[in-house]
Amino acid sequence: MKQSASTGLLDRLRSTFIGDRKFYGKVFMLVLPIIVQNTISNFVNLLDNIMIGRVGTAQMSGVAITNQLMFVFSLAVFGGLSAAGIYGAQFFGAEDHDGLRNTVHFKLLTIAVTLVVAVVVFMTCGEQLISLYLTGDGDAAERAAMLEYGKSYLRIMLWGLLPFCLSQVYGGTLREMGESLLPMIASLIGVFTNLCLNYILIYGKLGFPALGVDGAAIATVISRFVELVIIVVYAHKNSAKYRFIKGLYRTFKIPKSLALNIIKKGIPLLLNEFFWALGMTTLTQIFSTRGLNVVAALNISSTISNMFNVIFISMGSAVAVMVGQALGANDVPRAKQSAWRLIFFNFGICIAVGAILFALSPILPHIYKTSDDVMRLATRFMQTSAVYMAVNAISHCSYFTIRSGGKTFITFLFDSAYTWVIFVPFSYVLTHFTGLDIVVLYPLCYMADVIKCIIGIIVVKSGYWAHNIVADAASARNIEADESV
Repeated sequence: MKQSASTGLLDRLRSTFIGDRKFYGKVFMLVLPIIVQNTISNFVNLLDNIMIGRVGTAQMSGVAITNQLMFVFSLAVFGGLSAAGIYGAQFFGAEDHDGLRNTVHFKLLTIAVTLVVAVVVFMTCGEQLISLYLTGDGDAAERAAMLEYGKSYLRIMLWGLLPFCLSQVYGGTLREMGESLLPMIASLIGVFTNLCLNYILIYGKLGFPALGVDGAAIATVISRFVELVIIVVYAHKNSAKYRFIKGLYRTFKIPKSLALNIIKKGIPLLLNEFFWALGMTTLTQIFSTRGLNVVAALNISSTISNMFNVIFISMGSAVAVMVGQALGANDVPRAKQSAWRLIFFNFGICIAVGAILFALSPILPHIYKTSDDVMRLATRFMQTSAVYMAVNAISHCSYFTIRSGGKTFITFLFDSAYTWVIFVPFSYVLTHFTGLDIVVLYPLCYMADVIKCIIGIIVVKSGYWAHNIVADAASARNIEADESV
């Protein structure tokens, strides 16, 4: 009797957490192109980082600080597009191409506003923002050099914001349709363009002058235009396949009810991504008060760790698409089952990937031309990332699960509110009011991620997030055919 009960329990657990061959086939078809794209992109970023690092530590740190600001911008764009993306995935699951096209219109209007705000902020406050990361102990001349390199890099990178935003609109929409191959190809061509131009422009090859940091920025801007042209031209030439393209720029009118619903759900997501990214950069700033060596080590650690983090980050896209499409098709049981299977799958993979990163951490920093102390700190920071990788995998998938059902306020509380209420204050207190060495302090601060992981599991288990948000969209659109914004 006990054996029968235990067998039944194992069967239920297996059914909940482990999918069949068809399920994993769909996961791999969706995720592998994204993983390949992100891996190569991060690998090229690593090579870029090494190229700049070989010019000098001050150059590398200046670029890294500016990239922290770009990180906040990119996640603000991601947050601004996310609510429309939730609707896009569900509209596609419901085979509503007009609804999908309306979400793209909303995305285009969103990036226009975001771009204006970002350019104004970076042009007027760029120097002050970069200076926030240069308050730790270190040589004054080196600090001044980091500031100048960061400002120079930022001025040129502003030209790449528009193509970046448009690529996110097109690429994100295609992924919501389950089409991840074209964005991958466009991105790969872009990053290889970036890599080649970096080598030419940073070091002055093929008759070009050696531009250093400016060369790296110019290469990035050009590569973003290359990526955009590829994805836009191909998508518009294949409008029969990507039906949202037809009539895309004929009008920007959006049904009022849809626009209001996206705004209602989008504001928490925009605020979430912005404040979460701001929280991460604030953590970097907090740790940077322990010295300029910490700034350089964090840059090396994050650049290398991102190579390994692509697995759990890419799985978030699988959750958003597979769970979102199931909800759009009004199949809530399949959505819940897919969520648990993807969370468990991501957790298992990240245990193995984290172990590999931990083992390689003492070796990888030596590819940089920097001091022994910076390499020692980078090793410890990477080992911390490795230990927490599986925990972060659960939190990441939980976030996208909750978001897929349109529970955007809950995602705000789960992600950025938690970061600012728990993570940032906890790290600030330990950094400024204890004498703990940074190699002890850093992993101790990230223990807050364990609590977040537990909260994520509880919310997913509740099933509160599982909601079809486009069920009445078609009828509402017919009623409001003449009432648009």
